[in-house]
Amino acid sequence: MKVLMCVPNISEGKNLVFINKIAAAISSTEKVKLLEASSDSDHHRSVFGFLGEPDQVLEAVKKLADLAIEGIDMTGHRGDHPRMGAVDVVPFIPLRNVTTDEALTVARSFGEYLGSKGVPVYYYEDAATVEGRRNLAAVRKGQYEALQAKLKDPAWAPDSGPAQFNPKAGATAVGVRFPLIAFNVNLNSKDLELANKIARGVRHLNGGYRYVRAIGVNLTELGLVQVSMNLTNYLKTPIHRVMETIRSEAARYGISIAGAEFVGPVPLNALEELVRFYLQAHDFSVNQVIETNLLE
Repeated sequence: MKVLMCVPNISEGKNLVFINKIAAAISSTEKVKLLEASSDSDHHRSVFGFLGEPDQVLEAVKKLADLAIEGIDMTGHRGDHPRMGAVDVVPFIPLRNVTTDEALTVARSFGEYLGSKGVPVYYYEDAATVEGRRNLAAVRKGQYEALQAKLKDPAWAPDSGPAQFNPKAGATAVGVRFPLIAFNVNLNSKDLELANKIARGVRHLNGGYRYVRAIGVNLTELGLVQVSMNLTNYLKTPIHRVMETIRSEAARYGISIAGAEFVGPVPLNALEELVRFYLQAHDFSVNQVIETNLLE
């Protein structure tokens, strides 16, 4: 069986009735399993993780896109997470018996579908058609507010869809990538600049870890700040190494960690190193997990 994963992010994190409607549409798709639907009102963003056979995954993400384009108006959107569109980012991740080329075919099919709806689409990561668009942060630079001017620049003509500003839907980044881990660490502080300092200490852009992207975010409802991260290759930059660096950096300023969270699905192999590090079970393997053997 071929298994492809899709983890689309939409710019709506408050309207739970609407979010549940999208989750139900995904779940209603034959041979597609919804793994998670998580929302954050401060980020004003929701993440859906689902997998299945490639054609059915494509069908499910089209349903999501139709609902999001209809129900989200970017002209009034405000949130702490970077974003440029109603359907902000749609990554496809080949998991089992799916090649990168097959995943690219699905990604391009979705990009063309979204483009036909009047939404500018940029391909990123393994789907990038221009080297300068490989990095999602580069594609999304300036966010929604800079999009109208960006689309007037020939260097930023979209890969699919019109080179025209769509005020309501914005633009979408569509890609194929290695399993990314969205990992956030909350700090016992209300100082956003402090969170940004720590983020700069771990992210690659400022000399931190090669496979870490990070920003500081306000969590107004909790009265905390957060280091919000994407770990783009957990094999080369394991979770515990990033966590302990943040803990050390926070201690410099006399603050502690309030908690951490994963957003969306997490590969089991990524947790292997957590057990080895924190339990000092140096020879632990995911093959020792009962459920791993049941799934084979």
